[in-house]
Amino acid sequence: MHRLVLACAGSLLLYGLLFAFVLDRPLTLGALRARIEANLARGAAIEGRKLVIIAGSNGPYSHRCELIEARIGIPCVNAGVAVGVGLDYLFARWQALLHPGDIVYLPLEEAQYGRRRAMAELGPDASIMLRHDRGTLAGMPWHRQLAALFAGDLRGAVMSVIETALVRDGFQDPRAAATGTFNAWGDHVGHTAAIGAANQPTLATFTPFHPTGAEVVSGYGTAEVARFLDWARQHGVRTIGGLPTGFADSPIRPGALAAIEGLYRTHGAAFLTLPNLSRYPRAAFFDTADHLNEVAQIRHSEAVAKRLAEMLADRSMLTAQMH
Repeated sequence: MHRLVLACAGSLLLYGLLFAFVLDRPLTLGALRARIEANLARGAAIEGRKLVIIAGSNGPYSHRCELIEARIGIPCVNAGVAVGVGLDYLFARWQALLHPGDIVYLPLEEAQYGRRRAMAELGPDASIMLRHDRGTLAGMPWHRQLAALFAGDLRGAVMSVIETALVRDGFQDPRAAATGTFNAWGDHVGHTAAIGAANQPTLATFTPFHPTGAEVVSGYGTAEVARFLDWARQHGVRTIGGLPTGFADSPIRPGALAAIEGLYRTHGAAFLTLPNLSRYPRAAFFDTADHLNEVAQIRHSEAVAKRLAEMLADRSMLTAQMH
């Protein structure tokens, strides 16, 4: 029995050491990590007030900080990465760079609110923290640390070996040529309608996920957003909730819409809505229901920038957020 216990303990130790110090995913997780770090570097380099957009991939694909910055006259960082990246991780990284007077716009995807804790804690950021960002991981709750320690699996180990070998052999990632790339603001660019034309048959039949109002209210993601909004209010950071882009023929459920807006209002944040509720024809999308093509991205960003400018000029909104 004693030997069995020692063998189990040894295997767990070896497992933890391998995933924390040896195994890596430079092509998949590495790309996400590079985007996160590039966005943070831009945020750290901005002196004075800044606007930060935090969302999933709806952020960089459907919003263009470059344009919004020019319209409202405030430096902008598009900090959206991917829906699977934990909101608590993004919030923790950005809190160190946010100062009184900064503005955070949150057009989060619907799925981010209703996500369950287990799913949120086992996202790609768990492996990123364990391998490359143990400082942030150390500041997380114990259950988040434990989840990160056991986020790796056999498939991940095999893919780690394959990806590492590909990078060492000089593999050139084809994604930039196939879908576009990112600019200095963190915006995705080059995802044109012409490149996305091959995706239109899939988009025409795709059924988006829409949580109910009850799922939004009880979601683990909602609790994470609430904690961040409270932190922002206490530290003089202005927060503005918003809606993700989506198909015009597949609107957000009324109950979910009310729950999302209510979350921000209840915690002292403002809420930005456009007349079309950020809904567009399917032909305006690139490859998913969250990603507008480049022309539609620019058009949507113009509308968001105009509304942001109006809201930031409204002194009553600022007063409401300070109380």
